[in-house]
Amino acid sequence: MTKTARAPRQSAKVVQLRKGTTLEMVRLACPDATQATRISESFGLPVLDSDGIRDLHERLIVETATSLSEGLGERAMQIHLQRIVGAYVGSAHGAGQFYSRAVTEARDATAKAANDARDEDLDGPVGFDGAAQRKREFAADMALQSHALRMAAEGAIAAYEQVVGERWKPFERPIENPGNAVDRKAAALQMEALG
Repeated sequence: MTKTARAPRQSAKVVQLRKGTTLEMVRLACPDATQATRISESFGLPVLDSDGIRDLHERLIVETATSLSEGLGERAMQIHLQRIVGAYVGSAHGAGQFYSRAVTEARDATAKAANDARDEDLDGPVGFDGAAQRKREFAADMALQSHALRMAAEGAIAAYEQVVGERWKPFERPIENPGNAVDRKAAALQMEALG
């Protein structure tokens, strides 16, 4: 049996990127102003000044950039602000994910408490909240926290656009593959040994 010769394949190097957290991801995870107000009113919590939080953070970053402008070049300013805005967005996203888990736990506890056949999920003694109520209140607190961080992130992004002059997008870091680096080093040593 004869083997047919095949043309050698050129392997294209594919660089995978670790996706950064986007503002859209934050908006999906964190309540908007309308929902935050509804939660505040339903649970007797303070109504947040969403626009005030956003505007304050926008001014804060613009003023910070202005004070740094003499010491930083254009590219250095962009990198610096990229990192700052990324931190705000990451923080808001983490809070939004935590809020989502708290809502799930509150829903589960509330559904279990509605079942009259389960003694362990019944409300506590008179004057004390039951477990389901505490979980709902905790979820409401997390809603306001994640909303406040969302507004801070939106303000930071607006400031980035104002200072840098382009829309902010998350930094996407290449996923490192340490195995390739070791293979290359081993190959280089082997080739060196061969002369």
